[in-house]
Amino acid sequence: MEPLRYQLEPFDPDGHRLRVTLTLPDPDPAGQVLALPRWIPGSYLIREFARHWIALHAHADGRPVPLTPLNGHRWRAAPCAGALVVEGEVHAHERSVREIYLDRRLGFFNGTALFLRPEGRADRPCLLEVGAPPNRPWRLATTLTPEAVGVNGFGRYHAEDYEELIDHPLLMGKLTTLPFDAGGLDHRLDLVGLAPGRPLAGERLTRDLARVCEVHQRLFGGPPPIDQYRFLAWATDNDYGGLEHRASCALMFPRDDLPAEADAPADKGYRRFLGLCSHEYLHIWLVKRIRPAALAGADLTHEAHTRDLWVFEGITSYYDDLALARAGVITPEDYLTAVGETLTRVLRSPGRRHQSIAESSFQAWIKLYRADAHAPNLMTSYYSKGALTALALDLTLRRASDGRHSLDDVLAALWTAHGVTGEPLPEGAFPAFAETVTGVDLSDFTRRYVDGTEDPPLAELLDWVGVDLHLRRPESADDAGGTPGRGDEDRLARRGWLGCQLARGEDRVQAVRAGSPAERAGLAPGDRLLAIAGETLDPARWWDQVARLGAGAEVTLTYRHDGLLQEARTTLTEPPRDTAWLALRADVDAATAARRRAWLGG
Repeated sequence: MEPLRYQLEPFDPDGHRLRVTLTLPDPDPAGQVLALPRWIPGSYLIREFARHWIALHAHADGRPVPLTPLNGHRWRAAPCAGALVVEGEVHAHERSVREIYLDRRLGFFNGTALFLRPEGRADRPCLLEVGAPPNRPWRLATTLTPEAVGVNGFGRYHAEDYEELIDHPLLMGKLTTLPFDAGGLDHRLDLVGLAPGRPLAGERLTRDLARVCEVHQRLFGGPPPIDQYRFLAWATDNDYGGLEHRASCALMFPRDDLPAEADAPADKGYRRFLGLCSHEYLHIWLVKRIRPAALAGADLTHEAHTRDLWVFEGITSYYDDLALARAGVITPEDYLTAVGETLTRVLRSPGRRHQSIAESSFQAWIKLYRADAHAPNLMTSYYSKGALTALALDLTLRRASDGRHSLDDVLAALWTAHGVTGEPLPEGAFPAFAETVTGVDLSDFTRRYVDGTEDPPLAELLDWVGVDLHLRRPESADDAGGTPGRGDEDRLARRGWLGCQLARGEDRVQAVRAGSPAERAGLAPGDRLLAIAGETLDPARWWDQVARLGAGAEVTLTYRHDGLLQEARTTLTEPPRDTAWLALRADVDAATAARRRAWLGG
């Protein structure tokens, strides 16, 4: 069976253009149908990658072959003799880990946006020839299997089939590559977009990453079944995101998040970068190999709905920062700060009262990935609330089994039953599977916190491991939670609260809390808040302007809506106690201390 042959030529970096060619040795004699994916695994949104294509042509034996569009992402080539060659020109300028990008500094490519799938032939081996851009001393990083590759990485690569071909992204540019070993497996951090002259504590970075990777490996009984793993890392000014693949991950993050010093304490940016790496690394097992049945082999031209994303993303989001604490690269206090910030975000989202995490999973295609300024009032996130539910589930299993079992045990058993075997996890089967592993009845937990909209009893569960959960009122517009407040409760309760969020340094309304004084005054995202109680709004201190008016004050808001000036009266309330922080309790008995160590590590 002859392979499918693909070529990728980034011929015009300045114009963000590249050329993609598919050679099909034996096209369907009735006319070959070609399709381009509309979404990428791991990101549940129809993206219509075909919108990037500028032109598409075909020929065979030197003669043009007509291509008839069947819809926006499928074409039929007319019957032809000999090999069918299909050539497309693509514009690549989407700054995202899910898309394609090319400029004079770098190139990043996902195969879902580039490689046509010949229907009826997609199970064949694939060869990919990647050319270097003209007159640029770049290197190429990918985890595709090399077949005939030069020292800079450009050349021919092999994939067993089309599904594998599109699951290995490519990063090219002036790469900084940091190799390291974790559990005996070759790992590499490939960085592009670094600021010239900015110091990078590379040894610290790889040491910390190795520790985090090994924590995850121990969770599943050893290194993943791959030959190498690469973090394809694109440093930018202020982007953030990650996407998992079978032997690599794609990362975008602020370049200032990377450590410049070898021994300085881990700041918030560096902790965020390590957490992103940790999250995507865990997906090697949970998502890429332990797969939800609804997504296993899914047709990438149609949506694939599942109520189980809270399992695959929520549990991963729980373990990403927990692994940093267990690896010793952040302190337990740092970890609890991160949990407090997550809990604060969830508490400030009234939509959690309307949508369960199971519903959030199923509706990801139309809600989470299309979130707007009203989203916090209408929905919850299977990432953030899913992570808190996973925390509650872990502590529930530990407490109900008197420490004999935990969520760690469930994941290890999942790997044996559904990762090693490749048997997808049936829809909705996770709670029953966890019950079988631990012997703990989870029917009430699932009904209330997964299928229902109740908040898990985190304060009670955390108390069992010697952690105190506190709720307080926010101190400022930028107060994200996670740490103790600076003011006393009585003083904060007397302050006025409007219930909206403004863009930093602007008078533009970004979000309005459901049921808040701002909503009752008719404020909406996009409005310009000009004055409060007759005083011109100062975007730098507007929170304090509202606060000093006091809870219960009836005020007039002046704002611009749709180009017209509006005035409305509303009554300020006291700030809600929706800001969370967690603290290790010092005076715990030996049993509680042991439970806490078993959970956090150390």
